[in-house]
Amino acid sequence: MENQNPSNEIDSSKQVTRSQSDSLDKNEPASEVKKDLNTLDKPEKSSLLNSKAPAIAKKPVKPPKLEDKPFKEFISNFLIPGLKASIEDKGTVVCEIKLIEGQRPVVGGNCWMVFCELSEQRKFWLCFSKDIITSDKTILLAESNSDPSIVESFLIDEKKSTLPLLISRVLQRLNGQKWIGVN
Repeated sequence: MENQNPSNEIDSSKQVTRSQSDSLDKNEPASEVKKDLNTLDKPEKSSLLNSKAPAIAKKPVKPPKLEDKPFKEFISNFLIPGLKASIEDKGTVVCEIKLIEGQRPVVGGNCWMVFCELSEQRKFWLCFSKDIITSDKTILLAESNSDPSIVESFLIDEKKSTLPLLISRVLQRLNGQKWIGVN
């Protein structure tokens, strides 16, 4: 019986060896297949990613805001045409509108002014104390070819002056005088 034990041990070790070798044989091809799949997938994925994703583009440079343009250009090319069109859209005729530099009516002092004459001999001056649209502003109003009778601060609480804001507030002030639109 002693002879049988060693043979059993050898057989069992052979069985273990065979089972281990079987499992190794099964695992090796599977891992090789996985490796092959991984290596095949990687180039495809990277080529797909490269073809789908454009090169990192820099943000386009935004053009400067209208309000950042030089004062004369902003007033002449944007504020005056926009103001004229908005007033005329409300049904009031604009006889004359222009940018002038000179003495502010009533108050005095040199400043830049958008002077506008409307129908029925109505006039207003939108005055800028400096050649910057964010400078202190006043509005003066006159009726019937007389000197201005109303002088008011204009947009004193606003930190930013934009084209739409300037136009809308001038229209609001003129509408308050019942000079534009149907009242």
